Amino acid sequence: MVQKKDKPITLGVDLGGTKVNVGLVDSNGKLLFVHKSLIGASKEPENVFNEIVTDVNVCLTETGLDANAIGIGVAAQVNNEGVVIGSPNLGWRNFPLKKKMEKKLGLPVLVTNDVRAATWGEWRYGVGKEVNNLVVLFIGTGVGGGVISEGNILTGCTNSGGELGHMTIVSGGRKCKCPNKGCLEAYVGGWAIAERAQEAIENLPVEGKPMLIMAGNLRLVTSVTVNKAYRQGDLLARILLDETGRYLASGIVSIVNAFNPCFLVLGGGVIEAIPELVTIVNNMVPQMALEAAVKNLKIVRAALGGDAAVIGAASLAQSLVELH
Repeated sequence: MVQKKDKPITLGVDLGGTKVNVGLVDSNGKLLFVHKSLIGASKEPENVFNEIVTDVNVCLTETGLDANAIGIGVAAQVNNEGVVIGSPNLGWRNFPLKKKMEKKLGLPVLVTNDVRAATWGEWRYGVGKEVNNLVVLFIGTGVGGGVISEGNILTGCTNSGGELGHMTIVSGGRKCKCPNKGCLEAYVGGWAIAERAQEAIENLPVEGKPMLIMAGNLRLVTSVTVNKAYRQGDLLARILLDETGRYLASGIVSIVNAFNPCFLVLGGGVIEAIPELVTIVNNMVPQMALEAAVKNLKIVRAALGGDAAVIGAASLAQSLVELH
């Protein structure tokens, strides 16, 4: 079933540090179908590439629809040629994702950063619709961001603008998965919450015993464990989440002071699992940021949830249909 050029259906891919989400999206940003899968133990580019192709085929086969183009949002720095330059959480370097995907699928392909795709989705179809100054911050395995300033998405000199997760909040602090120490991601990313929880359990074995029992092994303690323990009233888990909220607020203060958005949109797996972080941030940021920077600021949860990057990537790919 070939769609008319003025009503394109496009594929959107959200490739994160642990999962692949693939969806079909119409020209109005409506998600028609989505298929979600986890990345296997091996994050080798070829293995993940083949997983994306498989998931794309599932979407097309299950729906009987054809796609006109495909947009891929990947948790990485991506250049203008669609090459994944580097991804701390996937471990990729210089992988020609656009070229390989176009050859494999025979479709025009757009590759961008995953949170930039989510930013586009929330701006065009989500909570930031018709807001021309907003920042999107997604906290999942890692932390990424996107900035819309006066109706333009910031890309930067080498197309890596918006890496807000790698702004320094603690000089000489915790080691990040990038070359730096003290990044926002190194305190509030899913992997960082897990590391901080494991250290807390080692240092406070009595208080940490419930989480240890819950996980079964210290190295199996994750952000999911912390959230589950918090829901059961665990004191150490509450302390960890309160600390996470304070670190997140510190990062957001710098973001709102720098970009002065009307909306700051919070999303990603950690926010979806622990929405209390939004409340903590809303309480703290107005007290810490410049008065002018927060005068009209609203800090809100992403409206499109975990589908924001899929919808945004597919929407960005619609521009390719016009070129072909």
